[in-house]
Amino acid sequence: MTLAGLLTLCYLVLPNLVVLLFSFNKPDGRFNYTWRRFSADAWTDPCSVADLCDSLVLSLRIAAWATLGATVLGTAAAFALARHRFRGRPGVNALVFLPMAMPEVVMAASLLTLFLNLGVRLGFWTVLLAHITFCLSFVVTAVKARILSMDPGLEEAARDLYAGPVRTFLRVTLPIAAPGIAAGALLAFALSFDDFVITNFTAGSAVTFPMYVWGSVQRGTPVQVNVIGTAMFAVAVAAVAAGQLVGRHRRARADRRAGTRKSWHEVAS
Repeated sequence: MTLAGLLTLCYLVLPNLVVLLFSFNKPDGRFNYTWRRFSADAWTDPCSVADLCDSLVLSLRIAAWATLGATVLGTAAAFALARHRFRGRPGVNALVFLPMAMPEVVMAASLLTLFLNLGVRLGFWTVLLAHITFCLSFVVTAVKARILSMDPGLEEAARDLYAGPVRTFLRVTLPIAAPGIAAGALLAFALSFDDFVITNFTAGSAVTFPMYVWGSVQRGTPVQVNVIGTAMFAVAVAAVAAGQLVGRHRRARADRRAGTRKSWHEVAS
């Protein structure tokens, strides 16, 4: 079982290692598909290729705003679905999962039809609205799962100690739900930054980083694309590692507090 897990991990990481390796390649022609010789020129100036960094900045802007919008709306919707009973709740639950089950090309064509019928000009705002739409479901699912696993006795204890609704939410409910909210936000950011199909339908003249990569494949992918991809992968790994370290530190601190309380109870008894 351990061997199978290691082989699966190597299979998943192998494409990223290939991207890393070819970010130090210096091809003879336009296509960076064959190893020629080692060079770090692409790392010294990754924005030397026209429009590459502009597309990257656009993707980061869209992903950031889409994450913010989807996280705020998705968190509110998750609390409503998990904590309240209202007419049409089963239907809303079904609609939440629809974008995740629907093929992207169908959703992209539907959004394009909607924007064209409304007379909306395709560009930054249409892409942003489209990304919030399909990221919303993933945020709702992640936050709702966290809320349903919460112990309601903790909020009841806070109310018994004369904490008001706002104070209970800010001091008890929100910190417990924070890991689910963070997971939904990170998932939304990754999905938005990486999306191509829906963006291609709704972008108009705007060019995001995935669209730039797709277009560059036809005329020759520059080495700088591998540099950007490697850098984004490194940032993602660093974020996950930081989250693991923070979580481990919090668990260790909680264990120490629990051990201290146990020692005091033993002394008192």
